[in-house]
Amino acid sequence: MVELESVPELVDPVLVAAFEGWNDAGEAASGVIAHLESSWEAVPIAELDPDDYYDFQVTRPIVEMTDGETRGITWPTTRVSWARLPSGKDVVLLHGIEPNMRWRSFCRELVGLMLELGIRNVVLLGALLADAPHTRPVPVTGAASEAGLVSTLHLEPARYEGPTGILGVLQDACAKADLDTVSLWAAVPHYVAQPPSPKATLALLRRVEDLLDVTVPLGELPEEARAWEHGVNELAEEDSEVAEYVRTLEEQKDATELPEASGDAIAREFERYLRRRDPGRGPA
Repeated sequence: MVELESVPELVDPVLVAAFEGWNDAGEAASGVIAHLESSWEAVPIAELDPDDYYDFQVTRPIVEMTDGETRGITWPTTRVSWARLPSGKDVVLLHGIEPNMRWRSFCRELVGLMLELGIRNVVLLGALLADAPHTRPVPVTGAASEAGLVSTLHLEPARYEGPTGILGVLQDACAKADLDTVSLWAAVPHYVAQPPSPKATLALLRRVEDLLDVTVPLGELPEEARAWEHGVNELAEEDSEVAEYVRTLEEQKDATELPEASGDAIAREFERYLRRRDPGRGPA
């Protein structure tokens, strides 16, 4: 671990993390971290040594022009930043690339950093490809170490079994270290998998707001999400088979959507609206 900046003593900090790669369909999850880093003016504090965890023939470094004239190398790694919110809350943001090797050592190092910083609550963000229509609200599933938290957050419980990515391994490592952990997964329509996916990013961001009880400046993200959906609509209209497939997904989604669930969603959106008008307002 390389120290970039000195860190003050943090008060009840929360870690929010996402990894590019297998866990990040449409770059929706890493898009949340990038948005939070920018919105909260997060300060870099640490990064992992990339030599320990990355195969550079698989995940290659990037050559970039730093000032229009000087060429520099950006190495694939995991970086950590910190922000103190106006409310006084401390949030640690982790933006990584899924490592190519030594996953258990990687997670031990991250958990060690969390404990050193006094972090007891962890939010892991991911995104997966799914049979979800782009015209409907993005489904967000969740898993939590604390019983009942998934239902409290009005999440669809995650029931996936099978191969996992670094997010699943890190969640297991956090649980073994007795850290309270929530993982949130957005479903990105598989027929529009190319990044970015601003509608899925926005869906995850709103769940982060609910979980942390904060109001995040959304900037142009809502407009980008609307433009994304409009663009996919136009593409679907040009292909009758895609249009028919989307209608089938819509019918399946609408048939399984419970009226009370829709009512809960409306209530949550109204609460968010009130909080944005009055940032000091807490949950009812």
